[in-house]
Amino acid sequence: MDLHQISVTAIIFKGDKFLITKRAAHKKVHPNRWTVPGGKITVDDYKNTPQSVPSAWYYPFENGLRREIREESGLEIKDIQFLIDMVLSAGDVPILVLSYYAEYVSGEVKIDEDTVEFAWVTVAEAGKYDLIEGIYEEIVMADKILKGADPRTVKFEPRTYDR
Repeated sequence: MDLHQISVTAIIFKGDKFLITKRAAHKKVHPNRWTVPGGKITVDDYKNTPQSVPSAWYYPFENGLRREIREESGLEIKDIQFLIDMVLSAGDVPILVLSYYAEYVSGEVKIDEDTVEFAWVTVAEAGKYDLIEGIYEEIVMADKILKGADPRTVKFEPRTYDR
């Protein structure tokens, strides 16, 4: 049986700045590294809501993303747009990650035991942080789209990483 977990993340923008958050030292995967808000999709993200049509729920990932963003950062977002998907190999179960970009609407960023710092950064500033691999490239992708590039032509262009 194939098993995987599904997670969603958001490149949240406000003007020309993007929200990044620092994971706590106790986090099992990527401790003390910078990332963007997001988290696991659960059955509760759709199962306890009315079905959109008799046999299905629509928008479970967007609804789960809004929940995760509220829980992790205290923010409200709008205009959620799909950016890219990937599979993260970080343990026994692969994690399918759906990455979106979304505009900040309201709220003050909160930090908790899992998120110890945050920053609103430009693309240039983001490159100076110890981001989890791929996050900088996703910020660059979102920035290009927000500046008018056709989302269908913006591709993931990885930097060189030490392995």
